[in-house]
Amino acid sequence: MGIRQTNCVRETRRDARGEIRLGDSCLMDLSAYWGQVSCVYLDPPYMTGDRFILRQRVGVEGWGGGKRYIDLPAYTDRWPDRETYLEMLRGMVRQAVLLLKDDGALFVHVDTRVDAHVRLLLDELLGEKNFVNQLVWSYQSGGRARNHYSRKHDIIFFYRKTPELKFDITRVPLPRGTNRQNHMKRTVDESGRACRTIRTAGKTYVYYDDDPVYPGDVWNDLSHLQQKDPQRTGYDTQKPVSLLSRVLLPVADENDLVADLCAGSGTTGIAAAMNGRRFLLADSSPAAFAVMRRRLLSAKVQFDAETPSCMEPAKADIRVYPGLGFDDVCLMGFEPPEPWPEGIMSPDGIEQWSVGQLRDGMFQVLSDAFRSPTEPELNRMLQVPMNTPDLAVLIVDVLGNRYCYQVERE
Repeated sequence: MGIRQTNCVRETRRDARGEIRLGDSCLMDLSAYWGQVSCVYLDPPYMTGDRFILRQRVGVEGWGGGKRYIDLPAYTDRWPDRETYLEMLRGMVRQAVLLLKDDGALFVHVDTRVDAHVRLLLDELLGEKNFVNQLVWSYQSGGRARNHYSRKHDIIFFYRKTPELKFDITRVPLPRGTNRQNHMKRTVDESGRACRTIRTAGKTYVYYDDDPVYPGDVWNDLSHLQQKDPQRTGYDTQKPVSLLSRVLLPVADENDLVADLCAGSGTTGIAAAMNGRRFLLADSSPAAFAVMRRRLLSAKVQFDAETPSCMEPAKADIRVYPGLGFDDVCLMGFEPPEPWPEGIMSPDGIEQWSVGQLRDGMFQVLSDAFRSPTEPELNRMLQVPMNTPDLAVLIVDVLGNRYCYQVERE
């Protein structure tokens, strides 16, 4: 048996609920999805002038709760000037408009650094009459300012593509509070349901305690991700699933397609899958791509993935042992083209790997393994049906690089 390093352009999985892509979403050919997307959410850079990171855990120690990690570049938010920034966003919004159905919705998430300029840009590209809401996400996070009021909110602009917008707010009910009802008379109706009443202008209004209420345009009930939140992936600027669920549920029906063209850690895909929607995620960061891939695998979400694998020579030790009805594929070792940082050695430098069938650059995944907080030690033996033809292995390392190998049986 021998192995040969080769290129894998696309991963496919049975019953895939979505797709992830690596690359500049403004330059991608997404014409196959034009006019098919119900909701596009964009969380672009905010022109902060900062560089953001992915805090990547390393090996059993890192994934098992220890402090072994490396910082990888996630994305750079530095721009020569505002026009360069807005031109980037203009291309992304134009791609979003092409993707949207006529009844679709666009959400653009920014902060106070650029909100005024982004609002004008969106008016220009979608038309002022298609503005729907300026949503304020108000959250609590660490730190308090002394020279100004603390800045504790983001802005999410909500636009429709056309007046045919599909929107159902009853999909995001909230429990009724009690403090706002103190001025009302508490009683029960003839069926025993608790309610509160108020009489105004000769009319009596009844509000039942068990009836839901619905969000306004200020969202102060959705928490910012805290440092020890189990959702955290180590990716800077990650948003909570609850926020994305509230964004997409009113405007996307079950099985509808939701897109995120700067997807970061993949929260939009997780929220879509949790709520029975499909997803299209794109990001230009290899670190983001690797996080999305692992996060979807951990959530047991089936997906396709598109980006060429690395062709720099890397050594892999892969062995296949026949079994009863299945073959055991074992990943014994791996050496990248250049040593990993901080003395990381195999197998700690391997984060994810998959076995499947490779034909013409298309990798049909049959089985996956990946590290997680609950399983920090990587499973290095995967099974495939006995004598699987075109057997191949895909390896993802701690840097987010992907390497593919064709297994050539004797």
